[in-house]
Amino acid sequence: MSETILITGAAGQLGQRVIHHLLETEKVPAASIVAATRDPAKLADLAAKGVITRKADFDDVASLEAAFKGIDRLLIISTDALAVPGQRLKQHKAAVDAAARAGVKHIAYTSMPSPDKSLVTFAPDHLGTENAVKATGIAYTIIRNAWYMDNYLHGMPHNLHSGSWYTSSVDGKVPNISREDCARAIAASLASGTKESATYTLTGAESLNANQIAAILTDAVGKPLKVVSVTDEQLGQGMRGAGLPDFVADMLVSADANIRAGNFDVVTGDYEKLTGKKPETLKDFFVAHKTALLS
Repeated sequence: MSETILITGAAGQLGQRVIHHLLETEKVPAASIVAATRDPAKLADLAAKGVITRKADFDDVASLEAAFKGIDRLLIISTDALAVPGQRLKQHKAAVDAAARAGVKHIAYTSMPSPDKSLVTFAPDHLGTENAVKATGIAYTIIRNAWYMDNYLHGMPHNLHSGSWYTSSVDGKVPNISREDCARAIAASLASGTKESATYTLTGAESLNANQIAAILTDAVGKPLKVVSVTDEQLGQGMRGAGLPDFVADMLVSADANIRAGNFDVVTGDYEKLTGKKPETLKDFFVAHKTALLS
């Protein structure tokens, strides 16, 4: 009989795609997959495919322990509770503790590259969660996802419209990977049945600076984009002026600072190791999302 695999945040973008790849790519039986979220009604499509659905609310410890009962392998997808400092780490620790009490045999967690030296505002959440997972003594898989290509779909349409991309990353490089590729690799890891503990950093095949990214984007969509270097302070002011909440502006500025410091500039072969495939290139991603980028 297959292991029972539970995915938290199953209604979210990453969770949905992990479950897709478990079912379609890894051919894990639907009855061996448990999809968990705050509102299981949102998982009706998965339930119709035979996937088990359960309620798991990261702010309700009892719901977490109940959801994790009978689970062999658990994937904790980091939550989006970023507005209140410390809330996300509190949620994650509650999930880790509940997993230990429920007798989960293997814990997987979605983290970020080098959280121990990162300047990104939410890095302490990831480092604290990694440490909490390791402290249980339970076998684990830490999956550190590089900065998503998908993140460019938020700001780049505006940048292309204006013709300018304001950034404080200077010549720092980042090895972007698509959310889809991360989901594919995570599914492969979950389906592997490994009993060993491991940490993987999922990146694209090359690390690029802002000017290189802009050139690739221009080539992919046929619209020029000029990179304009600004200070962290100027970038933050511009984002706040555009109406972004303070915590979002601070997070994006900190990401540029982390790129500038070289802390994202790590390319690994872990995606290929887990999947046997090459990761999607940034140009192919931009071409595939050309309509959205030009909207």
